[in-house]
Amino acid sequence: MPKEIDLEGLETLSVIEKANKFNQWMYNIIKPHCKGKILEIGCGIGNISEYFVNDNLDIVLSDLRDNYIEIVKKKFSNEVLKIDLVDTDFDVKYSALIGTFDTVFALNVVEHIKDDVLAIKNCKKLLKKGGHLVILVPAYQSLFNNFDVELEHYRRYNHKSLKEIIYKNELTVKKTFSFNSIGILGWYVSGSILKKKTIPEGQMDIFNTLVPVFKLADLVLFKKIGLSVICFAIKD
Repeated sequence: MPKEIDLEGLETLSVIEKANKFNQWMYNIIKPHCKGKILEIGCGIGNISEYFVNDNLDIVLSDLRDNYIEIVKKKFSNEVLKIDLVDTDFDVKYSALIGTFDTVFALNVVEHIKDDVLAIKNCKKLLKKGGHLVILVPAYQSLFNNFDVELEHYRRYNHKSLKEIIYKNELTVKKTFSFNSIGILGWYVSGSILKKKTIPEGQMDIFNTLVPVFKLADLVLFKKIGLSVICFAIKD
């Protein structure tokens, strides 16, 4: 079971919170795939939630960690829920939520869950027919390092392995693409060579400043390579 209080994750999210250009970039990437009533799984401290809220989109926030839930409740007036995607009594505990959302998205969540197929299965249950599912996960198992260990990741993915867990749940994959190609270098140097346990704040500041360059790099590479992989799927 994951820890109810996640200090390492909180430190990382707090560093990323200040990277406004990076967070805006990620939001702009996933927003076109989000419609109607939206549920964010694993909102953390609200780094991406903030942009949905500021755009007055109909979004419900959720997380498993008590400390994150308390933080976002203080930040936003939106509904905030505690949801465990692999709860053994999922259908009973979350019966009021089954089939109620037009979009469910989870950014950097599924890699924390041992049974990732079950996690996607329960995301699907929360969707209406025709609903959108957006999943972002870290890419390339070869990049697994100290950061992944400290953040309690079970694995990293590629386009094929992410699509496999989507297909197993009989969702229709509409699109998969990579995100943040140049981020691979920073992740490798800090986590694999320097053996850092959390993302250095100075490194994130530099990255945030150079986001326009990194966006261009993704376009040049046709979103084929990146530190993350994103899948957009539909519940038929």
